Amino acid sequence: MVDEYWIAKRGMAYGILCAASGFSGAFMPFVLQSLLHRYGWRITLRAVAVALTVATGPLIPLLKGRLPESRATIRRKINWKFLESPTFWIYSTANLLQGFGYFFPALYIPSFASSLGLGANSGAILLAIMSISQVAGQFTFGYLSDRKVPVNILALLSTTMAAIACLAIWRNASSLPILAVFAIFYGFFGAGFTATWARMTSAITEDIVTAPMVFGLLNFGKGVGNVLAGPIGGILVSDSAGIQDGGNYRLVILFTGVCMVASACVICSRYCKIESDRVRGGA
Repeated sequence: MVDEYWIAKRGMAYGILCAASGFSGAFMPFVLQSLLHRYGWRITLRAVAVALTVATGPLIPLLKGRLPESRATIRRKINWKFLESPTFWIYSTANLLQGFGYFFPALYIPSFASSLGLGANSGAILLAIMSISQVAGQFTFGYLSDRKVPVNILALLSTTMAAIACLAIWRNASSLPILAVFAIFYGFFGAGFTATWARMTSAITEDIVTAPMVFGLLNFGKGVGNVLAGPIGGILVSDSAGIQDGGNYRLVILFTGVCMVASACVICSRYCKIESDRVRGGA
């Protein structure tokens, strides 16, 4: 539906759409912390499920596309030729690797802060900071993608800076201010990757029927990381158990950083391929 309303500023539109979760993330950690403290995790989870249904359910009938459905559009089929495109597989692989590491900071920052003895509210504060930074990052990356900044540069900037934030800041953090700096950097650059999906999709296909499928597959790749983050994180933390002062999270931090580096390397291979083709074309 976004594609029907936005063309020239499609990246910014997707950036705003993705950043919407960041707005709620600015205050929800405090709400959840209060509910958990007062009612426990069972009632809190049920309350959240009911609240999501009540708050979002009535809005679904209002979601309508701009263009009327036509018989021509209905008859058209998805062109699966994009599966033969190296660009699709490069972006999909980079997206999958980024998704494997992306969710760990939000999952483990609260318990990491608690392990350092930084106070009961430190986790919620850090999540709020990360969410606010996410809003700014996704809007900025979406806006820049519309300003003809190459999507490969934006994706490479996102993953590289996220890796630096994990391996250089989070890994050495021992106080709330340092963790706040990490939350700002990681929230801004790490979350900005999602806002580049619109232009990644455009680079893969311009077909209006096929584009939603490509975008959906990018979502699927990120979702794989979301689903596996819990089990993988549990294994990594248990393997580091017994180490105090935040040390039991060192494998989680390392895994997150390595995933971001690997994603950056894949994106870099795409950038190098473009430059190589350009040089051969000029020769």
